[in-house]
Amino acid sequence: MTASAAAPHNPWRLSVAPMMDWTDRHCRFFHRLLTRHTRLYTEMVTTGALLHGDQPRHLDFHEEEHPVALQLGGSEPADLAACARLAERWGYDEINLNCGCPSERVQRGAFGACLMNEAPLVADCVKAMRDAVGADLPVTVKHRIGIDKQESYDFVRDFVGTVAGAGCDVFIVHARNAWLKGLSPKENREIPPLRYEFVHRLKRDFPHLTIVLNGGVKTDEEIEQQLQHVDGVMVGRHAYHEPWAMAAWDERFFGVPGPAGSRQEVEAQWLHYLDRLHASGAGWHQAMRHAIGLWNGVPGARHWRQVWSDHRYKAEAPAAVAALAQGPVALRA
Repeated sequence: MTASAAAPHNPWRLSVAPMMDWTDRHCRFFHRLLTRHTRLYTEMVTTGALLHGDQPRHLDFHEEEHPVALQLGGSEPADLAACARLAERWGYDEINLNCGCPSERVQRGAFGACLMNEAPLVADCVKAMRDAVGADLPVTVKHRIGIDKQESYDFVRDFVGTVAGAGCDVFIVHARNAWLKGLSPKENREIPPLRYEFVHRLKRDFPHLTIVLNGGVKTDEEIEQQLQHVDGVMVGRHAYHEPWAMAAWDERFFGVPGPAGSRQEVEAQWLHYLDRLHASGAGWHQAMRHAIGLWNGVPGARHWRQVWSDHRYKAEAPAAVAALAQGPVALRA
């Protein structure tokens, strides 16, 4: 057991970020083949989609996905309270309010990162959700360190202090500003500079709160370094694109063996999942995109990716595609 793994457990020690169009239920099932203890998040779901749309499509998940959190997008306390009750009914382990997304579409809905300018409203939203569900279901907030080119630490400190007063104990902090004008969501993940010191300072100023750092962390060594300053680390696109990295996380960061003995074992279990999708008529092709990085860095991986990504095979049974994907080169762990 590493020194990192020996540290006291908290549910937010390590997590995979909510990512639109990526962290759907198929993605989360695949990630569970690699790590049992890393916390997983849904894509952001808006309150309107839940209250007026297809609730099972947005909320259903596999039992294997626990611990799993529902991320909500919205700014009306009553609507968020209603959605929190749905999350509780469906059995989620956490409700997370998105106060960090900078997209123009989200801004038009008056939620996401622009809510950081309205800390009292966010506090009202948190209180409404807290009052709507049992005390054992955490309500958390994911946010940035600032808006546009506002570079004062006092801004994020006051935001956290106000929202914490409404009963939020867990803050997931993307260590970049959100520039609401002039940058795309992708550019907002890359151009505003990372300021890890702001997140570290939040932990020092609010030692009773759980502070989780998000943004730019890629390697296990970087995760361990950040865990010296904060309670948890959330990893986003690196975990998605290099999923095999997660296979070591349970042992390294939680002190228990992980579920993945080898990439072959993971692929076999994933293939069984794809077979079930195929048999149900749901189609496996959209699910498979989440696992396309499993063999990265291994001889034969390029051929494997090409076959599984080929739309000509999407109507075939997964077992048949798997045989083609192995090709002339035997992949090895």
